[in-house]
Amino acid sequence: MSRQFSLAYLTTPGIDPVEQIKVAKQAGYDYVSLRTIPMGQEGEPQVHLENDPALMEQVRQTLKDYEMKLFDIELLRIREDLPTDYRAAFEKGAELGATQVLTSVWTKDHSLAVDRYGSFCEQAAQFGLTLNLEFPIVSELTTMQEAIAMQDKVGASNLKILMDMIYVYKTGVSPEDIKAVDPSRFGVIHLCDWPADMAGRQDVEVVRGGRSYCGEGVVDLAGILKALPANVCSIELPNLKEIEVRGRAGHAARCLEAAKEFFAANNL
Repeated sequence: MSRQFSLAYLTTPGIDPVEQIKVAKQAGYDYVSLRTIPMGQEGEPQVHLENDPALMEQVRQTLKDYEMKLFDIELLRIREDLPTDYRAAFEKGAELGATQVLTSVWTKDHSLAVDRYGSFCEQAAQFGLTLNLEFPIVSELTTMQEAIAMQDKVGASNLKILMDMIYVYKTGVSPEDIKAVDPSRFGVIHLCDWPADMAGRQDVEVVRGGRSYCGEGVVDLAGILKALPANVCSIELPNLKEIEVRGRAGHAARCLEAAKEFFAANNL
């Protein structure tokens, strides 16, 4: 079976879930990934489906009308001042067909993170959901090794490691490093590339709005992807300049087109 792709929320930041479903369908994605646990950021729709029955029904109907499948919901963050119970959000995501939840650590207290993950994994399991632990370079857990250690300490079968191509690249993870890890540890793959030209740019600018289309940057995508299990690839590729030129729908379409071209050229 050919690789399947999902359209991540951050690829078209600020989009509402109904419009994102339509964009994903029109561009030819297999799945859509929705932000239904918002981060409270300015300019971002604050989507709480558990508190908005009308929107919940609209999202459900749009998924049905456009024959789109929901892959994951995001973003559950581990931090002292954030909620300790996400069962309501998990329930709505599962009702819509999601199987995955994206998570990351935003506290230096990794003992607290272990406790929270233990609880959240139990909550997610009630709805058949798997948590995916990402290691963003802008967070407080920033390496694959730290993610593996967290996974070991939590000891939950529904906690996987999310492999985002730019964080793999920025932290120096090689294909050989990945091959040395049990493939069952890995879950969602975030697909994007790191730009070759970083003149005058900071890492955080690239992370949040300057990622490159697959094959147009410096990441050894072919080597990394061949080392990983052939899981669903969620394209998370925010690029504000490309969105300005192409529009959200055009950028989302080009993301998928570039990915498929790259996969075909590299026998992935």
